[in-house]
Amino acid sequence: MPSNRRVTLADVARNAGVHVTTVSLALRNHPRLPTKTRNRLRALAEEMGYTPDPMLSALVSYRDRKGSRRQHPTLAYLTNWKTRWGWKNVSAHPEFHAGAANRASELGYKLDHFWLGESGLTHQRLDSILRTRGITGLILASHSLVMGDELQLDWDRYCAIKIDYYPHRPLLHTVTNNQCDIARLAVQQSIKAGYRRIGLVMHRGWEQSADNNWTAGFLCEQQFMPIKNRIPPLIFPDQKADDGWLNEFSAPGSVDAGAFRRWLDRHQPEVILSNAPFVLPALKELNLRIPHDIAFVELFLEDCSGETAGVRQNHATVGALAVELLTGQLQQNNFGVPEIPIHTFVEGTWFDGASCPKRNG
Repeated sequence: MPSNRRVTLADVARNAGVHVTTVSLALRNHPRLPTKTRNRLRALAEEMGYTPDPMLSALVSYRDRKGSRRQHPTLAYLTNWKTRWGWKNVSAHPEFHAGAANRASELGYKLDHFWLGESGLTHQRLDSILRTRGITGLILASHSLVMGDELQLDWDRYCAIKIDYYPHRPLLHTVTNNQCDIARLAVQQSIKAGYRRIGLVMHRGWEQSADNNWTAGFLCEQQFMPIKNRIPPLIFPDQKADDGWLNEFSAPGSVDAGAFRRWLDRHQPEVILSNAPFVLPALKELNLRIPHDIAFVELFLEDCSGETAGVRQNHATVGALAVELLTGQLQQNNFGVPEIPIHTFVEGTWFDGASCPKRNG
């Protein structure tokens, strides 16, 4: 075979003794073919030096997208909260869904919500419903820490993406906010504003839901501080033997004012990094004013008007990116649990604000 000619699908098919369509399906990892056949043909194509024509691939992808817009294929958005819509009352989760729904519509897909707590909806029943409706793209989102076991589906039939860290299994590609870097950014900006003693106050459920990345980022930045300025994070409520605090995740309250006062008196933070509902009631009870008595940085900033300093987490981008990655998997026929799961992190955006004014000198 001349070395200056591109190896084609027909060349590979002829060598393998199969139809060119079979080779095409194998190279797209289509589940219609047995795994053994796919692996054999892909290995042969690689041995022969076959590479896809990028212009042809782009054309095929374009045609697929145009066809998808006419057919409006469906993606499943799976949640597992205490109630069907309970996740809508929790920070971030409504925006995850909104971002996913908007991007799905832009790409010609429908996004249908499935609540795993639905009466009678066993894993087997869900698998049957998805199969009957021809749904092969799944987004696992808004899974409470205390709800349910590992989702038992015939994963070889699905492409799936997870938003946030739960459920931990199966090990799927994941898109989430970069809580570690968000905490680091908040510390860095506080130092830039002239603060030296920086404290973190975080609800234990929210800390665990982010796989402890809040404290990971905070403690990472502390390593660059003088030891005298390092303040241990205040994680509340205290962990109990029965882990009952997990049930508070969907509606966390504020930190106990007594524990908060003891932490303040002992460590004398100049600025607090937290979520306003966690600390504002306690600050009010203790007659402490922001920023006169202590500065405050919001880690879950929503109002970017300048009143409050903090980091806006780009939740809608997380949802949109989950759809983009999922539809890419569908186009490439990357079904099943990935051999090497990949985490994609979305960065936060810092906003200056009056709650954390720059200090003179």
